[in-house]
Amino acid sequence: MLSKEFKYYLDNQEALVKKYFGKFLIIVDNTVVDTFDDHMEAYESAKNKYGLGNFLMQLCLPGELNTSRTFHSQVILNG
Repeated sequence: MLSKEFKYYLDNQEALVKKYFGKFLIIVDNTVVDTFDDHMEAYESAKNKYGLGNFLMQLCLPGELNTSRTFHSQVILNG
């Protein structure tokens, strides 16, 4: 789980928004390690550098609505 990275974002959201407003942040070990303007570029870069499940990608915007979205991935299960 990436709960510590998400907590870091929430705890520092105001300062991060001032610095990175509108950027997609890549957070690893409670550190912003990269920023991007495009979500697919952010995802591909972070996936290649850190591997899936090892980074948090967060759009940096103010407010609670920015932190309460749910995304569903497509999964194929072998039965």
